[in-house]
Amino acid sequence: MIPARYSATRFPGKLMKDLNGKPVITRTYEATVNTNLFDDVIVVTDSDIIYDEISKIGGHVMMSQKEHECGSDRIAEAVEDLDIDIVINVQGDEPFTEVESLKKLIQVFKEDKEQHVDLASLMVHITDWDEIKNPNTVKVIVDQNNFALYFSRSPIPYPRDETISVNYYKHKGVYAFRKQAILDFYKLPMLSLEASEKIECIRYLEYGKRIKMVETNVQGVEIDTPEDLERAKKLWK
Repeated sequence: MIPARYSATRFPGKLMKDLNGKPVITRTYEATVNTNLFDDVIVVTDSDIIYDEISKIGGHVMMSQKEHECGSDRIAEAVEDLDIDIVINVQGDEPFTEVESLKKLIQVFKEDKEQHVDLASLMVHITDWDEIKNPNTVKVIVDQNNFALYFSRSPIPYPRDETISVNYYKHKGVYAFRKQAILDFYKLPMLSLEASEKIECIRYLEYGKRIKMVETNVQGVEIDTPEDLERAKKLWK
């Protein structure tokens, strides 16, 4: 599922911006389909413009029936009546989604025989301090089994003792859910930590869900700003 909201706060209309001949959302949809990992790939949108664009290329697209605060809510509404077990959420502004990272997420659930994992997500090791400090970069810290402890826009862990060597990880907004986990998310109200940080996956932690983080080396480009779009154009070439 690819949630696709037209009126993004930081970069309105970004999903329909041109990325070397095609809109960003089209590039993302085609890249996801081309992984050949999924029974179906569906764009879920609140926008007639995006709906028409995906329909025009013969893609599978659904229109949200309600207003939603975040992509997970949009997906939950869409999958409620579908006969599925695992849902992968690919962000509409990530046209460089690639096969190996998604395979790793799917493998988490194949290996989770006891069903201890409610959802899985990706993280990338980062070392650039400007990126670590950047509030647009969501950081994650994990326990020894790579279960998420917390997500933040602040640098976590804070380097109180600079002689201690720690790794910093950037959260990539690609999720894999058990269907029940995302339906639970949809029904549970937002609490203060999620509201403060504006990071939707914190809601799962606040309600005791377990998020297995999977490290990937693929950085890609998330298109949050016009500058990101220019970087994406260069990378695409």
